[in-house]
Amino acid sequence: MLRRQFTTMVPGMLVLGAWHSQAQAGLLSQSDASLGVKTALERGAEAAVSLLGQSDGFLGNPKVRIPLPGFLNEAAKLAKFTGQQKKVDELVTAMNRAAEAAVPEARSLLVAAVKGMSVQDAVKVVQGGETSVTDFFAGKTRAPLGTKFLPIVTRATEQVSLADKYNALAGKAAGMGLVKQEDSNIQAYVTRKALDGLYLMIGEEEKKIRQDPVGTGSDILKKVFGR
Repeated sequence: MLRRQFTTMVPGMLVLGAWHSQAQAGLLSQSDASLGVKTALERGAEAAVSLLGQSDGFLGNPKVRIPLPGFLNEAAKLAKFTGQQKKVDELVTAMNRAAEAAVPEARSLLVAAVKGMSVQDAVKVVQGGETSVTDFFAGKTRAPLGTKFLPIVTRATEQVSLADKYNALAGKAAGMGLVKQEDSNIQAYVTRKALDGLYLMIGEEEKKIRQDPVGTGSDILKKVFGR
């Protein structure tokens, strides 16, 4: 059958290797395939935002929980011996709460990116590797989302007195090569990690759709991704 020309490239990713012959047979057109990809990405984006943009969306999820970076994370492990563990925990909690507060701002930009997706974009996502979804959304939205996230993260982290101390300590650590320069500012660090977590979870949600298109209840997803 012509539908068997849909073959797996990597787990959860499909290769649309026979669009033209599929279309001639009336099984699947390029427009259907493009619509299916858009629907999957939009659903994945909506689900990821809803999952992360709530209390413990980051803090309670080990896949995206934001730790202190590099040397500072290692140093924090010693804090319990100096009576500073509570303060460190407060900072880590504030970092993750900041990410949770920022993520809902991503919804409109992510949806707009999907709606503006070309057929060529859809082909790249479907034929790409495991990071193709992340690469698509990051390429379209990372810069504008970073601009939207930063003031939200800044307000949230300013509520913790350790934030300024973090920046001072991390700045010195970066000068000694113990912390990456890009991680030496807590606001910039949390913003970047929040975006990383968002794109990761969008990819996770899309994999679920690809693995069980029938379970989505969507006719177009069943048509494009169903076997």
